[in-house]
Amino acid sequence: MFYWVVKAILWPFLHLIFRPWVEGVENVPKEGPVILAGNHLSFADHFFGALFLPRKVISLGKAEYFTGKGVKGMISRAFFSGVGTVPIDRSGGKASEAALRTGLRILGEGQVLGIYPEGTRSHDGRLYKGKTGVARLALESRVPVIPWAMVNTFEMMPPGRPLPKLGIRPGVKFGKPLDFSRYYGMEEDRLVLRAVTDEIMYALMELSGQEYVDKYAASAKAEATRLAERGAKD
Repeated sequence: MFYWVVKAILWPFLHLIFRPWVEGVENVPKEGPVILAGNHLSFADHFFGALFLPRKVISLGKAEYFTGKGVKGMISRAFFSGVGTVPIDRSGGKASEAALRTGLRILGEGQVLGIYPEGTRSHDGRLYKGKTGVARLALESRVPVIPWAMVNTFEMMPPGRPLPKLGIRPGVKFGKPLDFSRYYGMEEDRLVLRAVTDEIMYALMELSGQEYVDKYAASAKAEATRLAERGAKD
C-alpha cells in the first residue's frame, strides 16, 4: 500500500516538473512474473524507472539503504521502502546466493523484479559489463526478461549531484521480451550464464544508445578514482 501512496504523490509532481516520456510499456506483461533488467545511470532511475507501469516493481538494493542512523537513515528507509526496494547483502559469497533466493521468491510470487545487471551506477554514462546474477535468475525462474533502459537520467542527475537539472526530459524504454528457454536446465554452466548476460546487455545497449564498455562498472569507477587522485597529486 505504501508503494502506491508514494507513487500517487510523485506521479503528478514528476510529470509537471520533468515531463518524462516512455516507449514500449506494452511489452511488459499485465500479470505474471517478469524480470526488468535495466541500465543504471542515476539516483533518478529510482523515481522514473517504474513511473509508467501499472504494476509494482520490486528491486533489490544494498542493505546500507536501510541501516542508516538518525533522521537521514529514517528518510532513506522510508524512501526505498516506498519505491519497492528489498534490502540485500552485496558482500558476495553466501550473500550473493541469498540475494538470488530473494529474487526467486519475488518472482515465485508472480511479481515484477527490477534488477540492474551492472551492479552499480555508471560513473560516466556508459554501459558496463553485466554480472551473471541476472542470467541465473532468468534461467532458474524461467520467466521472460524485459530490457529496461533509462534515458537522459545521467545528464539530468549524474552521480554526486544532489538535485536534478531542470530542462532535461528523462525517458524510459521497455524492449521486447527476451526468451532464454533454449538454456533452461543449464544455469550452472558459466559460459551459458555469460552468454545470456551478454545478450541482455546487448539489448540494453541497442535500446539505450549507450556506448558499451567490456569491464565491470565497479572496477572502472575505482580505476577512474585512482587516476583522478593521481592527477591531483601530480
